[in-house]
Amino acid sequence: MSTPDLYNLSPALRLMIMGLAVALGPLAWVWVRNKNAPVAKRLRVLTLVTLFLTFDLVIFGSFTRLTDSGLGCPDWPGCYGSASPVGAQLHIEAAQSAMPTGPVTHSKAWIEMIHRYLATGVGVLILTLTLVTGLARRDEQRQRSGADEQSPSATLSLWWPALTLAWVCLQGAFGALTVTMKLFPAIVTLHLLGGLVLLALLRAQSVRYGQAQEGTQPVVLTPALRRFMVTAFALLWLQMALGGWVSTNYAVLACTDFPACQGSFWPVMDFSQGFALWRELGAGHDGANISFQALTAIHYVHRLAAYVVFAVLLLLALQLHRVPTLRQQAGALAALTLLQAATGLSNVVLDWPLVAAVAHTGGAAALVVVLTGLVFSSRSSVVPGRLSSLNASRLSA
Repeated sequence: MSTPDLYNLSPALRLMIMGLAVALGPLAWVWVRNKNAPVAKRLRVLTLVTLFLTFDLVIFGSFTRLTDSGLGCPDWPGCYGSASPVGAQLHIEAAQSAMPTGPVTHSKAWIEMIHRYLATGVGVLILTLTLVTGLARRDEQRQRSGADEQSPSATLSLWWPALTLAWVCLQGAFGALTVTMKLFPAIVTLHLLGGLVLLALLRAQSVRYGQAQEGTQPVVLTPALRRFMVTAFALLWLQMALGGWVSTNYAVLACTDFPACQGSFWPVMDFSQGFALWRELGAGHDGANISFQALTAIHYVHRLAAYVVFAVLLLLALQLHRVPTLRQQAGALAALTLLQAATGLSNVVLDWPLVAAVAHTGGAAALVVVLTGLVFSSRSSVVPGRLSSLNASRLSA
């Protein structure tokens, strides 16, 4: 059995057509339902639809990883040089016959390619969002030329969709490296985090478009609460990076009891090997097989950090509940935090069931969406001392 080339661009055009086909349905729905709506509303709806499909993509990416389908097609962007597993049937059968439980099977190939189709469709939607925003900005500038007043839609910005388009291209490159570098843990973790960053970028845009459409301003919070929110957001990203490292190193089952680990509250761990970032899957920093103590370190650090993040997010939800306009978001934040604790615990004590593992990734993605919305729909109030200094500087000017 011959080894396929890692990169085979011959099916690239057909994959683009598949991505266009995936995107046409959502685009048609947005156009039919909102063709007479203001431009800010149309952009907001398109962004929310793209956000929804990107969330689905993150969930399906988790399913792909957890079913060991990441190498279901060992080349990129197609499958043995074909646009679908149908054209690669002979190659897949040969690989499956040589290794029946190996990385290449018919089901795993289909899972991997469906993930790629969905990713291409999301890319088409983001490209469309960028082009439509650019055209809207051009029309807006023409309408405003020579006018003294700015319309509410003047807050539309091309910067956000352009950044999102650049990011989705980078995310595609990490997707290719995930395959060609044989599930290299650092690359797979960055690919997971990149998908979550994409969710954050789209959520930020939806908030901005909503403010432009409704003519609203961010909710004013005290400087202390605003700083606490940003700190919680940063801690969430750190925890997701640790969780991604657990998942990509398959370290979930290093501790199968709770709250202890291997019958101890401080088990034997190898931090230097466990957190050697640039190494192959299953290998330590010296190239030998990674030790169980290293996997324990990866798992237990994530668990210890989870205690801190869990408490911080619940405290943030409690404080935000006191802000009348943010009570709904505060309730969602509290519910998702509890869900994350439940699914994380289920992964440990129930021997890593697929449903709980996928739900754990989905909960993290949902937390990103909720917290990003909170960050971009609020701002810090100006403290009196700073206000005085601003007034003084204006008078001196």
